[in-house]
Amino acid sequence: MAGGSFTEKGKQYPGKMTVFVFLACLVASSGGLIFGYDIGISGGVTSMDPFLIKFFPSVYAKEQEVVDTNQYCKFDSTLLTLFTSSLYLAALVASLFAGYVTKRCGRRVSMLGGGVIFLVGAILNGFAQNVAMLIVGRIFLGIGVGFSNQSVPLYLSEMAPAKMRGMLNISFQLMITIGILAANLINYFTARIPGGWGWRIGLGLAAVPAVIMAGGSLFLPDTPNSLVARGKPEKARAMLRRIRGTDDVSLEFDDLVAASAASDAVESPWATLLQRRYRPQLAMALIIPTLQQLTGINVVMFYAPVLFKTIGFGGTASLMSAVITGLVNMFATFVSIATVDRLGRRKLLLQGGIQMIIAQFVLGTLIAVKFGTSGVAEISRPYAIGVVLCICVFVSAFAWSWGPLGWLVPSEIFPLEIRSAAQSAVVVFNMVFTFVIAQIFLMLLCRLKFGLFYFFGAWEVIMTIFVYFFLPETKGIPIEEMDRIWAGHWYWKRFVVDGANANNKVEMTSTNV
Repeated sequence: MAGGSFTEKGKQYPGKMTVFVFLACLVASSGGLIFGYDIGISGGVTSMDPFLIKFFPSVYAKEQEVVDTNQYCKFDSTLLTLFTSSLYLAALVASLFAGYVTKRCGRRVSMLGGGVIFLVGAILNGFAQNVAMLIVGRIFLGIGVGFSNQSVPLYLSEMAPAKMRGMLNISFQLMITIGILAANLINYFTARIPGGWGWRIGLGLAAVPAVIMAGGSLFLPDTPNSLVARGKPEKARAMLRRIRGTDDVSLEFDDLVAASAASDAVESPWATLLQRRYRPQLAMALIIPTLQQLTGINVVMFYAPVLFKTIGFGGTASLMSAVITGLVNMFATFVSIATVDRLGRRKLLLQGGIQMIIAQFVLGTLIAVKFGTSGVAEISRPYAIGVVLCICVFVSAFAWSWGPLGWLVPSEIFPLEIRSAAQSAVVVFNMVFTFVIAQIFLMLLCRLKFGLFYFFGAWEVIMTIFVYFFLPETKGIPIEEMDRIWAGHWYWKRFVVDGANANNKVEMTSTNV
């Protein structure tokens, strides 16, 4: 697939999409498997009676109460939600250290470390004998997720040609959806194993994506950006020739060197990130991952089996419904892969936002009509199918908009001098709100009832307005020239221009242009 990257002055970085880049990005994106598998598996095992009996007997006892109890509150347990959310708290802390490792040692080493640590967590969870062992395992899983989510999106954005960056970066989200689907299928079949120990298989099989990521990273090359930043310019030039499929890489290489020189002049990336001229990037690093979690998607994906069980589905039926949403999630991601570099980021985010708003309010209304505020009802099969369809509409919208683009856009907008620190900030805020939502969801469901879906719908209105007014289009722009989109934006230009004047910003343009 031939193609190049247009520079700010209308020239093109020579090169094409090579098989080598495609395979490297495919292997690197397997880091998404560990994140997705955990999202899917945790919700499934918490709906299995044998798992609840062993680790959370009080939740099981409440679940077994007569059917006229408040369905909204059956699973409200701080300890149960801590099992799920502890991973994201660990990922939050780990991502702060991962940024330093990613910058100093390279993206590949960070991915390798994440895979190995995740493997340890999978083993602990698979053999867990008590809640403490279970949560310690989750903490190790979280550290692995923190490292992979910090390094993989950067790796993909730096390896890909600008015209293909969206498609290749979204492969990370595709792997997340594949991991979720695989976990949902495993939950469905292991729940049927006689003896009630199937949950151990589900938790233990997290070792498989960990091995794939750790093993694959041993054979991955490092990115030219990382090699230049670590003082290996000749290796970087050679790698650039290999990944672009041409010897004519002087223009792109000179821009990388200029970016690296600017990066070396920065004593503290975190302090630099706070400078006025980087206010647009800082805002996106905080707002985009925060809004991504406030879509309510993790309510559906973490707790899909629990959610379906809560609104009247049987145990096995709830697991099958989660499989269906997992399939929709995966296939809808292909829509984003096929269109993101053609239609652009803004159009997908706006369309997906509107679709999520409609689905969320309709879903809340369906549950309100049937369960009201009492949480007592029995739903018919056709009504249940309608609920599942509504959730599928919501999931598909997220899967081709805020799901992949919530990772893509932040990973491609940061200049090299603040890239590792800024990506750490992205992961931190993503995990903060993932942790918060996971920890309080069941409590909110118990207290807000059907209003919880309206709550998330309101946030989707806010995020769609935010994209319309404040997010510029980034498709096709070389990653080292991304500054120009802020300088031309009606709102952000005041920070970029004033900040550049205040800090005597050095232009990072090629000497060959």
